Amino acid sequence: MLKGRFAPSPSGRMHLGNIYAALMSWLSVRKKNGAWLLRIEDLDRQRCKGEYAEQLLDDLRWLGLDWDEGGTAEYFQSERDAVYERLFFQLEAQGLVYDCFCSRTDLLASSAPHASDGRTVYSGHCRYLSAAERERLFRDRLPAKRIRVDERDAVFVDGHYGEIRCNLLHDCGDFILRRADGNFSYQLAVVADDALMGVTEVVRGRDLLSSTHQQLYLYEKLGFTPPDFFHLPLLLSADGHRLSKRDRDTDMGFLRMHYSPEQIVGHLLYICGLIDRKESVSLKEAIGLFDWNSLPCKDIMPDCSL
Repeated sequence: MLKGRFAPSPSGRMHLGNIYAALMSWLSVRKKNGAWLLRIEDLDRQRCKGEYAEQLLDDLRWLGLDWDEGGTAEYFQSERDAVYERLFFQLEAQGLVYDCFCSRTDLLASSAPHASDGRTVYSGHCRYLSAAERERLFRDRLPAKRIRVDERDAVFVDGHYGEIRCNLLHDCGDFILRRADGNFSYQLAVVADDALMGVTEVVRGRDLLSSTHQQLYLYEKLGFTPPDFFHLPLLLSADGHRLSKRDRDTDMGFLRMHYSPEQIVGHLLYICGLIDRKESVSLKEAIGLFDWNSLPCKDIMPDCSL
């Protein structure tokens, strides 16, 4: 059975960009008569708060975006450390994990900027430390844990953007599985959760496209079958930046005071090119209107006012 998911981070009130991602994921699944799972990605204990999670659930209910699975404690990442630890040890047993003692300053100084999008790629410095060097550094600093990636070309086919290629070592680099404070990384947690929860379709923003190769590498090393990935163009503000939780006039608190769920759905369908004029649209109608082939690949910079 096809199963999609929405996995927001409760670090503030959801905004129009979050709702757009949720709606497109929900519509893609419902169009195919699949199930929709809701998971709360609250690995960052400092920024993520319980009250934000409650608001998030309430906002989704208000919009009518119902889920078939999730939303309860066992679907909160903060409750799943034992799962991540088991899979981390599985990777460690394969000899894929090593200690990284680099500070943030070290990383900025030694990492190479990625040619296409300005990301930095880890130089691999700590991959080559001797046992004596690791022991010396360990006296002063607890290490993060990185996974060593293969030096080979990788390719996957995104459901919206088509074939995406990279060299794992030079374009992705060794990436962190567990931070020095003991918390697990997003990359490990999202792969563990999607695989073990039976997710077969991932719909999310284009900003996460570059991390897909890292996640597929983990799927391979852990022996999991990966889902199909569909990435969405981003919603941008008038100044060309991605919408954020600081944009108060697009957050759900503001939107719920001034608009109906049908107006919000219709607005999102309109700016995505799925309908040709602004009008209120029910979710039932929206399922029939949804079509991946009609969504643009270029980021969307509309007037976000409804």
